[in-house]
Amino acid sequence: MENHEFFVKRWESEQPAFGKVLRAMPGDQLAYRPHERSKSAGDLAWQLAEEQGHLCNLLESEKGEIHWVERPRPATAKEIVTAWETATGKLRGQLQKLDASTCARPAKMLMGGTPVWTDTIGNMLWGYLFDMVHHRGQLSTYLRPMGGKVPAIYGPSADDSGE
Repeated sequence: MENHEFFVKRWESEQPAFGKVLRAMPGDQLAYRPHERSKSAGDLAWQLAEEQGHLCNLLESEKGEIHWVERPRPATAKEIVTAWETATGKLRGQLQKLDASTCARPAKMLMGGTPVWTDTIGNMLWGYLFDMVHHRGQLSTYLRPMGGKVPAIYGPSADDSGE
């Protein structure tokens, strides 16, 4: 199995857990943050949706660029989940066409027009996936204090047997 095939397989295997965590957020607790320096639950969830969209943009871009722009999050959890689902569906279609030559192309992430990360498309795909898994874990730790239940992710949780 080639690296790009393995990426698609691993990306696909993570998507159900993303959906479970996002759908477990209590809709009236989007402003919850465990500490003043922490992102709010709504902002973390929105970041997951935005990152899926960034990967779509990366694969569509002739220059292999992602332009990170902080957009305000939607007002409701349902809108955030819908945006994540839409971006995930679009990315799933793009990943079906992923090949080794695309993954080897140069990629660049820019913030305010300034490059902050330069790599290959393949490495950027992996980096984004790892970042998203990290933020999903962060969001999952918010759920119980927000009054929600932590879903089974890689196995059972105290709230979900995973069956």
